Amino acid sequence: MGDSKILKPGTIVGFCNPLLDMTVVGDQSLLDKYDLKGNNAILADEKHMPLYGELLNNEKIEFTAGGSAQNSLRVAQWVIKEPNVAVFFGAVGQDKYSEILKLKANQEGVDVKYQYSAEKPTGTCAVIVTNNGKDRSLCANLSAAQTFTEDHLDVPENKAIIENAEFYLVTGFFLQVNAKAVQKLAKIAFERKRPFLYNMSAPFIYQFYMDSVMSIFPYISIIVGNDEEAKAFAEGHKWNLDNIEEIASKISNFQVEQIGHRLVIITQGEKPVIVTKDGIVTKYPVVSIPTSDIVDSNGAGDAFIGGFVSKYVLGYSTEDCVKAGIKAGSYIIQQPGMSKGNSFNLDE
Repeated sequence: MGDSKILKPGTIVGFCNPLLDMTVVGDQSLLDKYDLKGNNAILADEKHMPLYGELLNNEKIEFTAGGSAQNSLRVAQWVIKEPNVAVFFGAVGQDKYSEILKLKANQEGVDVKYQYSAEKPTGTCAVIVTNNGKDRSLCANLSAAQTFTEDHLDVPENKAIIENAEFYLVTGFFLQVNAKAVQKLAKIAFERKRPFLYNMSAPFIYQFYMDSVMSIFPYISIIVGNDEEAKAFAEGHKWNLDNIEEIASKISNFQVEQIGHRLVIITQGEKPVIVTKDGIVTKYPVVSIPTSDIVDSNGAGDAFIGGFVSKYVLGYSTEDCVKAGIKAGSYIIQQPGMSKGNSFNLDE
């Protein structure tokens, strides 16, 4: 089909936790101080709260509009170019940070339908980049993002957007905040026979929120994650599998009675991307990037999904969509933060 297809506003809807990313280049001592791992994503607790103040004192701190799905939609908009094709939903505070988030998202073509909390400030995410850009430790203080309520989906304007969308994107991070909202969205997508993409997000989801994941699993038509997330999912189900191809294959055939088929995409850093449907595995090589060119690995997975979705809604083949995802992810790790430069072009 290709790029000649005209996409209407609200074609893609995404749901996640809007966060203002606070990115710094750090070292092992900073990670150790706050009991963080070099390549991981966690939710902040009391011991992490001083971290945000410490980062604010860093002269080289960078602020970007973050949150996993919001990142993916920004990348999709970079490709699609027509504004407002993607609409993002999530909860924020009534403060300057949410104003920055909205401004940055709008500038990149994403329409946002935030739910505003009067009680809590906009969520933030500490992003500590180490190992010459190869590793990133995420520590999210969800704050207002945790206040999302499913009645926001029933606001007439929002309801109209959701019930007319052609593609749905949710994340494990958002499932942890409001499983009922995600269940509602999953059923809408299923009843309308539209793609429902689930971003696996982080290993901890499958340690602590597996029941919520399984409440929507029968409706997931596309699942995207990395090898560590896939392993955590398998461990959560006691599958006793270590081989990523076997895990991906099993996920593709797991509880598909209602939807018929599930496309499973597992990224492995610099190793080939594994794509499975009906248990059949295809591998797509990732272009090797010199270590000296890797600036910041944060957001590579979100960018992959953005690149994939941008081509999917235009009617491209699975192969083309995956290759677009690989290009987007490869591009992002060579940029500081989730930023777009003049060289971004997936079609070259």
